[in-house]
Amino acid sequence: MAIRVGLLGFGRTGSVVAKELVSDSELSLQWVCRKTINPALTYASHALGFDGKFSPFVAFDKLTPEFIKKNPVDIVIDFSSGKATALYNTLADAGVRIVTAISKYTPEEEALIKKASLKTAILSSPNITLGINWMMIASKVLQKIIPLADIEVIEEHFRDKKETSGTALRLADHLDIDPKLHVNSIRVGGVVGKHEVVFGLPNQTIRIVHESISRSAFGSGAAFAGKWLFKKPSGLYSMEQVVHEKFMKKVKELEFDPST
Repeated sequence: MAIRVGLLGFGRTGSVVAKELVSDSELSLQWVCRKTINPALTYASHALGFDGKFSPFVAFDKLTPEFIKKNPVDIVIDFSSGKATALYNTLADAGVRIVTAISKYTPEEEALIKKASLKTAILSSPNITLGINWMMIASKVLQKIIPLADIEVIEEHFRDKKETSGTALRLADHLDIDPKLHVNSIRVGGVVGKHEVVFGLPNQTIRIVHESISRSAFGSGAAFAGKWLFKKPSGLYSMEQVVHEKFMKKVKELEFDPST
């Protein structure tokens, strides 16, 4: 039986994520929550180009305990904004697990997430793509191997993105470097998202780069995270945990011997 999913947000990224979720045979997109509902377009399936009527739209103010009871889901994936955390307690009370892929939260919003995580499983990540989380693990491993290297984080995004990338800040925190001094931002054209960690050594540099070519990467990452979270107990999880678990499993399978 497919995992029932609700989606918060249907903007540039959310709409692409919705299409990825619909395409995954292990998931069933039950409904999509968005700010405004066009009376002539009440189904996400039609907005995504499908013929059938499925995945109806629902306004945020209609996402009540009564609606959730009548339209149950196992997991909600959030690609809307930090304001949606006001709904998390309602979702938690209904036993719904939550994957949130918002780049930044206010301290008040973070408090709401932690409160809800006492009652349900929540996975929170500023960048849900699998590649960026592999990059975080690889960067941390390399830092341990060459602890004296200078480290800089460079992030590139589309011209209209104003704030510093939440992913870049997470990378800085992960590597224990000061983001005010060592995170560099570039805004140009329509870049979806690019992150680079530069390790500086005498006479040489090592660069680890991750680039999102399409927003579909967020959809596949969210689907992966949702499946992982499906049977987890209440608590607050991160995408790094998901990838680290898979990483360690592969390391054991490979029985890596550096001498060979």
